[in-house]
Amino acid sequence: MKKFSYKDKKDTRSGFGVGLYEAGKKNENVVAMCADLTGSLKMNQFADDFPERFIQCGIAEANMIGTAAGLTIGGKIPFAGTFANFATGRVYDQIRQSVAYSNKNVKICASHAGLTLGEDGATHQILEDIGLMKMLPGMVVINPCDYNQTKAATLAIAEYEGPVYLRFGRPKVPNFTPEDQKFEIGKALILDEGNDVTIFATGHLVWKAIEAAEILDKKGISCDIINIHTIKPLDEKAVLESVSKTKAVVTAEEHMMNGGLGDSIAQLLSRKLPAPIEMVAVNDTFGESGTPEELLTKYNIDTVNIVSAVESVLKRK
Repeated sequence: MKKFSYKDKKDTRSGFGVGLYEAGKKNENVVAMCADLTGSLKMNQFADDFPERFIQCGIAEANMIGTAAGLTIGGKIPFAGTFANFATGRVYDQIRQSVAYSNKNVKICASHAGLTLGEDGATHQILEDIGLMKMLPGMVVINPCDYNQTKAATLAIAEYEGPVYLRFGRPKVPNFTPEDQKFEIGKALILDEGNDVTIFATGHLVWKAIEAAEILDKKGISCDIINIHTIKPLDEKAVLESVSKTKAVVTAEEHMMNGGLGDSIAQLLSRKLPAPIEMVAVNDTFGESGTPEELLTKYNIDTVNIVSAVESVLKRK
């Protein structure tokens, strides 16, 4: 198995902040908007250096989305940022009607997603956001795995024409992808190749998948590890090519099982290449307060759960 390492741990929200600032330097049409969470989303540098292009909307997320949609008519590229719960659940009607339906070039930037928001608890730990957003026609859904990839994704969506949902988080996680990477929307990344099983992972669970594959390698089980940073559009070619080789699948995500990455993979395979599949995801429950690692363990989406899922799916192969 390929050896993976990292020099440091960084939060993905900081990758967004740096990427936003660099996108703003490159393109004067980039506008940043925030719902009273500038520091939490690391938008300070943009706000300080480009005050004429920064709009503090206050705790009025629906108004922020509507304003963002209006700005696109004048050629602006609005990045509307807040916590993932408020960026989707609170303003779904405005996103559907003002952004998705009219295909506006709005970038919805959602921090503090999933269980790893931690101590803020169930009311803030949205686990349904990927499902909500991927069901909207024309909406691109991106969930990068580390600081470097989040920065690269932020730069890439500034150049993409159309609505995008960019999801990232608060905790510091291993920063292992290349600093100078080129982010390609809709292109899965094959991290390692094996013959026994494919692990499709997204977001914070990509590193957990790598950890699991290292444990499995010592047991003589070789894994394809694929980073699905773009959940929609899904890289169907990469999925089908891998599964045609391994004939067994595990998906891993910090999201509800219903509506998430595993759901998308299962739909594709049921239509084109049926194969046994296990899903490592939160199973029909809300979260609670706790440290990120405690919550990943309690809700069965940690490294050991990916190992168990692989061992289970291989029995059905």
